[in-house]
Formats: sequence, C-alpha cells, structure tokens
Amino acid sequence: MEKELRTGLLAGMIKSKRGDMGLRKAAKEIEISSATLSRIEQEKLPDVETFIKICKWLGVTTDTFIETDDVEIQSSSNKERIIAHLRADRVLPKETMMALTKLIELAYEKT
Repeated sequence: MEKELRTGLLAGMIKSKRGDMGLRKAAKEIEISSATLSRIEQEKLPDVETFIKICKWLGVTTDTFIETDDVEIQSSSNKERIIAHLRADRVLPKETMMALTKLIELAYEKT
C-alpha cells in the first residue's frame, strides 16, 4: 500500500482558513514559524510535528491529507475529506463554503 501526502490540499486549506489573516498571525496561532507556514503554503512537505499542529489548527484528522490505495481507510473519513475539499476551494465564496459544510455535517449526523 503506497501513501502520499496531499500537499496541495493542505496548502489550500491553510490559505482558506487563514483568509485575510496575516501569515505571521496564523503561524503564531499554529505555533510554527512564518517561514515554515509560507513553505507549506507553497506545497512543500512539512515535518511530522508541524503537520500535526496544522491539522489540529484546521480541525481535521491527519488522514484528510493522506492519499492511499486502501479503500477501507479512504471511506472511513469521507465527511472530513469532503469538508477539507470545500475549505480548500479557492473559488467558492466563504459563505457558500460554510453553508455547505454545515449541510454535510448535518447529513452525516443523520446517518
């Protein structure tokens, strides 16, 4: 089973959550350097500790960004993956993303 980190999705979600917040302020919230955050936003591979901090800040599991050919692992976190993709979408207006996120969360609560 081969695994790969989806650095593009990670970068997109960071940029989406950060929004108009400055790079330094976001880095301070995550407790990493602004240079490190900048590199990750450029789709560079973070170290494990930084990756975990970012996932906590984003409010998603680390599995959200791990691409694998294992179908069982992929299906276990569909809700998180859908929400992650919505947050990473640079074209989708924030209000629309938030509404869709709430809809997805409600749909998964009912199942």
